[in-house]
Amino acid sequence: MPPLRRRHLPSLGALATFEVAAKHLSFTLAARELNVTQGAISQQIRLLEQALETALFVRRHNALDLTPEGATLYASVTEGLDRITGGVQSLRPGPEVITVTATDALAAYWLKPLVDSFRRAHPGTSFTILASDEDPGLSQYSGVDIALLCGNERFEIGDALHLMYPEVAQPVCTPAYLAAHGPFTLDGLNRTNLLHLHDRHWSSGAIQWHPLGWAEWFQAQGAALEARSSLSTNKVTLLTEACLAGEGVMLGIHNLVRGFIQSGALVWAHPATITSGRANFMKCEAAALRRPIVARFVDHLLAALRP
Repeated sequence: MPPLRRRHLPSLGALATFEVAAKHLSFTLAARELNVTQGAISQQIRLLEQALETALFVRRHNALDLTPEGATLYASVTEGLDRITGGVQSLRPGPEVITVTATDALAAYWLKPLVDSFRRAHPGTSFTILASDEDPGLSQYSGVDIALLCGNERFEIGDALHLMYPEVAQPVCTPAYLAAHGPFTLDGLNRTNLLHLHDRHWSSGAIQWHPLGWAEWFQAQGAALEARSSLSTNKVTLLTEACLAGEGVMLGIHNLVRGFIQSGALVWAHPATITSGRANFMKCEAAALRRPIVARFVDHLLAALRP
């Protein structure tokens, strides 16, 4: 079969739409990213398949898969669009922009301080931080360079995947709260005000993990949770602010409270830890890593994870 001449290629818009739909394996998520209707996506894909005389997707009930031909086209279109994007950017010099996704707390307590320190060394760099505990497709949005993931289930072939840290939790509170109510034994913790991370946090779209809370911590110590709480919330940020205000003791994920421990704003309230056996990962989009500024920022993040 002779190669297609450029004038006979499908429109760039149709190929770009296909690339987004193939990335998500969902016309619904593609429509959300491109801000059009699902019907518009479906129609454009159908016209593209007619033009190519090839099925690109296997349509199942509530699911999509790429056909072998679709997978081949997806790889080629992705590479081609990356090259076009690089060429356009080279003609439009301006501030480098790095786009990172993360959960709310990770963005606030770990990522943002590292963005600030990186910008001090690279003042011409701008950042877009997309934070959500609810949107499981956030890491797949167009233009995302680095995604900080709870687990590696959204890993794409060709991307770089780095282990960030295992999830380890330990009781924390302010020094003043510890002085007023501690030191804490196991029984003492069961009689003080424990700040709870609600189960809804763990079942949110971007996390979807079994809860790691006070009930699990006490069980790991061979005891049962009896203490009452003045606050239960699905937001780590809200819980942390309450803890910083001296309202009680919370279970702090080591990597999220490390800055507060180092500054003295929080202290360990009890030496016992609980480990979930799961971990957080950093996914680096393959094309983004070819940009030197992104590669330097990834090194900056990885350096912060070293002991």
